[in-house]
Amino acid sequence: MSLIVEGTCQPEFEPVKMAFAGLYRAHPELGSACTIFHDGELVVNLWAGSTQKEQGLPWQQDTLVNVFSTGKGVVGFCVQRALDMGLLDLDQKVSYYWPEYGCEGKKDTPVRAFLDHSAGQPAYRTDLPDQALYDWDYMVSTLAKESPWWRPGSQHGYHMMTFGWLIGEVFRRACGITLNQFLQQEFAQPLGLDMGFGLTEEQISRVTDVVGNRQNPEPDRMNLFDKVISDPSSVTARALTNPSSILHGANSHAWRQAELAAANLHSDAASLARLYGEAVCGERVISAAALQRCQQQLRKGADPVLQVTTRFGPGFMLQQGDNVEGRFGPGEKAFGHPGSGGSLAFADPDRRLGFAYVMNQMGPYVLMDPRPVALINAVYECLEF
Repeated sequence: MSLIVEGTCQPEFEPVKMAFAGLYRAHPELGSACTIFHDGELVVNLWAGSTQKEQGLPWQQDTLVNVFSTGKGVVGFCVQRALDMGLLDLDQKVSYYWPEYGCEGKKDTPVRAFLDHSAGQPAYRTDLPDQALYDWDYMVSTLAKESPWWRPGSQHGYHMMTFGWLIGEVFRRACGITLNQFLQQEFAQPLGLDMGFGLTEEQISRVTDVVGNRQNPEPDRMNLFDKVISDPSSVTARALTNPSSILHGANSHAWRQAELAAANLHSDAASLARLYGEAVCGERVISAAALQRCQQQLRKGADPVLQVTTRFGPGFMLQQGDNVEGRFGPGEKAFGHPGSGGSLAFADPDRRLGFAYVMNQMGPYVLMDPRPVALINAVYECLEF
């Protein structure tokens, strides 16, 4: 059966549509979508493929999919909006908002350490039961009691899952509402975005399952599960497998209903691209000062969790220098976030660009998947003319 690519694409971005269709020939793609806003205008909005492996139900314009850590960038926007509103201070100690946290060597940890992954709590030391994943109070109180893996601020390492509970609890205490409530109130409703950390039943009816990875990365690319197998007590292994429901819960009703701000944003590509596109074209999302903050480098260096070099701003990944595994095209001021399996959303302020790619066939790559890279390359070829 020949591939049918649905949606719209302005003529000058036709190479992006060709690259999008090419993903289904070059990769084990199942279903996906790509949206691009340029200079405030929707120029690409494409979707194709299937939402279910067995039944072959077609991907629709309103299909939602779990984008995993791509949602961390959405958290970053919520935090920046809260800063603009005077509700939060990144230089303030966490214990000011969350007194129980100020123990076990953590009393001087600033809030920004949760956003730049330097807080020293990338994984739980306590062995957690599977259902604890969905118990917010249990997860945050356990983090508050534990000692960090390193002295806060002395280095950074990707807080894969703990990011959501750490910044989420500070946000809840400082702002009086949860991250998802704030997202719906400040962004989703005003901008018409179809996304959330914790979905309604109507939204859940439109969610596609994600399908596990079926391939290995290229020989020169990192495979985190090799680290898990070779050193199950490592911080990487603990971050990925404690609790084990992190690995097998993503298609469950409990996962879709919960608020897991590090890993369970469900969205379509259009909503992600619009959020990033609006952020670099005016001040409906964040202020001009906040846009500058999004581009600010807070941490760069060897990452003991991801086993690669990483570079972070306040909640966003930044361009990873010469590391091809983490570049959002040629825009040096670009900021965004990739997600496990291959999803990606980012903004390029200089080109007033918002980009998003989402999919349901998981890939094996730590940072950038080759599929969005192919689309990004096509986008910038179009912008050069």
